[in-house]
Parts: sequence; C-alpha cells; structure tokens
Amino acid sequence: MVSCSEKKSAVTTKETPSLSAKPGWLTSYEEAQKEAQAKHRLLVMDFTGSDWCGWCIMLDKEVFSKPEFKEYANKNLVLLELDFPRMKKMPPETVAQNERLAMKYGIQGFPTVVVFNSDGKPLGALGYEQGGPQVFIARLEKLRKG
Repeated sequence: MVSCSEKKSAVTTKETPSLSAKPGWLTSYEEAQKEAQAKHRLLVMDFTGSDWCGWCIMLDKEVFSKPEFKEYANKNLVLLELDFPRMKKMPPETVAQNERLAMKYGIQGFPTVVVFNSDGKPLGALGYEQGGPQVFIARLEKLRKG
C-alpha cells in the first residue's frame, strides 16, 4: 500500500455546498452511516487529497471511476469521500468533519480507505494497489467475509 502524506485543508468562510464529492459519493458521515445501516451495505470511507495526492488521483482513475467498480458499489457499498484538498475550497463543517474522522481513525497518509460493516464496525483499511477494480473489489470481498 502506498500513500501521500501531509494533511492540509482548504477552508472557505462562505457557506457553500461541497465541491469535492465524485458522482455517487457522499460527503456527510452521518448520512453515509444511516444509508449503510438501512441498506445493509459496507461503508467505504475514502480519505483522499483529491487535488494534490498522486496516489489518490491514481486510485480514483484506475479503480473508483471504472464501470466495474461503479457497478459493484451500486449493489454493495455506501461511498463516503473525506477530502483534504489544497486548492479546492470546502465548507468549514465538512473540513471539521473530515479532520475529526481522520484523527479518530488514525489516518497517517493518503489514500486510506477504511471499510466498515453496516453496523459501523471497522473491518480494515485499504490504499492504492495496482490491479484496477478487480483487485480492489477482491480486497473488499475479503474484508466483508472476514
């Protein structure tokens, strides 16, 4: 697993909607938790530096943006993006939520993908790994099955 480090976040003073989330990804931890529990799905929390971390960009390009992953996610996952951008501006409440969760789960570098069962129990963590969606989905399935 490879990662970038050095968390720095951009904060805006205006209340603007989050500009960070990729299509199909939530940015509210509370909303993601509720959806995972209601749909009995894994919660996948992607701690990312979307506009500066090379490994994060590769994970998005090689895994998260691929049709195979999107199809799997639509049936099995609730996706939560916890972004730590340097250039993108984010609402202060989103920045605070992301920093709080990074501290809670001991995030040291990016990307770190923390996986939980539908009851909120942590199952493990993943990062960037070569092999595209097939390898990533296999890792998720291994975590799901214990």
